Formats: sequence, structure tokens, C-alpha cells
Amino acid sequence: MAAPGTSGNSGGGEGGREVWGTRMGFILAAVGSAVGLGNMWRFSYVAAEGGGAAFVVLYVALIFIVGVPILLAEMALGRSTRLSPMGALRAAGGKAWVPMGALFVLTGLLILSYYSVIAGWTVRYAIEALAGGFPGNPGEHFGEIASGRDALAYHLGFMAVTIAVVTVGIRGGIEKAALVLMPVLFLILAGLAVWAYTLDGAAAGYSFYLRPSIEELLNPAILSDAAGQAFFSLSLGMGAMLTFASYLSRDENLNREATVISISDFMVAFIAGLVVFPVIFHLGLQDQVSESTVGALFISLPGAFTAMGPAGRVVGTLFFVALAVGALTSAISLLEVVVSSVMDELRVARRTAAIAVGTIIAGIGVFPALSLDLLGILDQLAGTLFLVVGALGISIFVGWRMKGAEDELRQGASGLFLKVVPAVMFMLRWVVPPIIALVLVTTVQDTIQVLAG
Repeated sequence: MAAPGTSGNSGGGEGGREVWGTRMGFILAAVGSAVGLGNMWRFSYVAAEGGGAAFVVLYVALIFIVGVPILLAEMALGRSTRLSPMGALRAAGGKAWVPMGALFVLTGLLILSYYSVIAGWTVRYAIEALAGGFPGNPGEHFGEIASGRDALAYHLGFMAVTIAVVTVGIRGGIEKAALVLMPVLFLILAGLAVWAYTLDGAAAGYSFYLRPSIEELLNPAILSDAAGQAFFSLSLGMGAMLTFASYLSRDENLNREATVISISDFMVAFIAGLVVFPVIFHLGLQDQVSESTVGALFISLPGAFTAMGPAGRVVGTLFFVALAVGALTSAISLLEVVVSSVMDELRVARRTAAIAVGTIIAGIGVFPALSLDLLGILDQLAGTLFLVVGALGISIFVGWRMKGAEDELRQGASGLFLKVVPAVMFMLRWVVPPIIALVLVTTVQDTIQVLAG
């Protein structure tokens, strides 16, 4: 068995723990963790429900008010302890805080169990579009493949790829995958955005997307949605950034890296909106998009791409390839949270941990693969409620309990990035917790409705 945090096949760091090979590798892996279906589609969908530009403006503000401080909190805790969630909270706060670390691990495990099912849908659609185009009746087709043996097969295949990447290690697996996949994702999105600009109706889509209304900016519901999306899209509240930061060297500027990650994450979501909204308005799908996240993504848009003829087939293929790439990079980070925790807590080698944990998650995923209702319940619990609780917990812990948090944020920082440290700590203590608490109230109410319904 290997020592805690040692893979046996990747570069070692302090105490034998793996480290990132390059700064760019870490940044792209972290952005890849944040960029997934939440950015590629959920952002546009929630923006459509929240009045478009009003949501975007609030989202940008809350990324820096809420998202960046929580991101820095996770990164500071991870790098200072060089441990995964449970070990990090135990080392910095004592045994009483270990349950919060366990919540992070459970959240990552449960999210991946159903996230891989949805990711399997994106892979299937990309393959089908490439092979023969989208089906003539997308609603009927989705009903046939969303659950059952086909959904299960794609879920298991997607999990196999995710496990294979994580098994190799930080440098050889996760970092190499990020260095290839993220540039591909950026290029596809940029190309699609340029194409969308040429569509009739693009101007109306941009107007809806980019022109804010003062009345909507003051809407508490939109504020709550924007705050939730801010930390949802950055993979916060489940220990992913904490775990990735545990592989960082001490001389990295956390404040700079958090800024780069946040801006990159926002730009992917923003550019995705520049693709989606022109298509929506070009084909008059506004009402359909606001009805259902899944329906819009896997029924309305494939139908729209089919209506566009040969060009729609190419664009649709690229769109679903981009979705699949984003899903894979996020899935890798979700699995790494659980694998790293098993390595640290049980002192087993990376390969053993990755295969064992990945197999368990794949097994749990059988149930949401066979039941859309169960998938929806898991998404509400783990993908929404647990994330909010985790984000609130980490902000309180680092802001009030963790010793040396401010010094950790100063480590490696210089210039303006050094000067903002006191402001970050102030936000973690006095601003972020009340905002997340308000989001939590709404989230609990929504969760009760989902469980009751």
C-alpha cells in the first residue's frame, strides 16, 4: 500500500504527495472542474428563467462577492493541510469538523452517480449526430433513451473513462486530460458563438441576454438564483477545489489563481449563452426553453438543429461534443474528491482507490439510470441542497475557525493580490454567510417540494 496521497506513478511533492506539473495544468484542471453542464447549459437556462441580462449582471457581481471568497477558502484549507476534505478539516479544526468533510465526499459521490447518466446522454447525442443526424422526433427519442438499458450502458461507459483518467494520477491523468480537453472546449465554443452571430434573430437573443431591467435586478428570486449559480458553477461546497489545491506548491499565488479560474469559468458560461440565445430566438423556442432544463437541452435544441438542415447537424454535433467534454472534466474532479479522501483516510494506492470508488459510484448510478424521478431527487439533494450547506460551512470554518487562514492567503501573493486578503477575510466572515443562508432557505423549501411531489 502507498503512503497517504501517493499514487506511485506521478510526481511527488512535499511529504510524497503528488503535485501539479505546471501552473497552467492546475488552472485548466480547476476550470475544467468548474466548467460542466452547469455552465454549458444550466447557466443559460437559469438566465432565461431569470430575465436574461438581469441574471447575468447579478451573477457576475456574486461571483466576486460570494464565489471567489469561497473558492479561496477551499484553496487555502487544501494547500495549508495538503489533505483531502475530511483530513483537512480534522487537521485545521479538530474531529468535530470531520462530518463536514464527510458531507463533501458524499456530495461528490452522489452527484457523480447521476451526473454520469446525464453525461452519457450528451455522449450519445454527439455520436448519433455525427453518425446520422438527430432523430426526426426528438421528444419520443429522448423518452426512449433517457432511462433503461441504453442510459445504463452509456453511464457505465462514461464512468469507465472517468476512472481511467483518475487512476493514472494528477500529472499523468488529470493534468494531461485538462491540457487537451479544455482548449478543445474553448475552441468549439468560440466557433459556435461566431456562427450564432450570423443567425436571423441573433440580435433579439442578445438583447434579451445582455440588456438588464432595473426591476428584475431587484427581484429577490433572481438574486437567489444568481447566488446559487455562482457557487454551483465553480464546483464549490463539495471539496473539489480544496482537493485540487492540496496538490499545489506553497509558492503559488492563490488569489491570482482564484481570479483566473473564476473569470475563465464565467467566460465559458457567458459564451455558451452567446450560442444558445441566438438559436433560441432564431427558432422561436423561448417558451419551450423556460419549461424544462432537460426538455430544452435534449428535445428542443436537437429539433432546432434538425430544422437547420446540414449546417444544424454540424453545429449540433459540435455543441454536444462540447457538452460531453465539459461533463468529463467535471466528472474527473468529482471522482478525485472521493478517491483522494479514500487514499488519505484508508492509506491505499491511487489505482486501488480509483477503481474501487469508481465501481461503487457506477453501481449507485444504476438507479438514476433506470429512473428519471430518482435522478431528479438526487440532483435536488446533492446537486443543490448539499452544495449550499457545504458552501456555508466552508465559509464559516475558514472565516472564523481556521487558524492562519489569512497568512495562507498571503503566502505567494504580491501586489494587488496581497492587498485584497483582508477584504476576502471580511467577506468570508460577514458577507458570504448571510447571502448563502438566504439561498439555503429557498433551497430547503424547493427540496421539500421535490421530496413531497
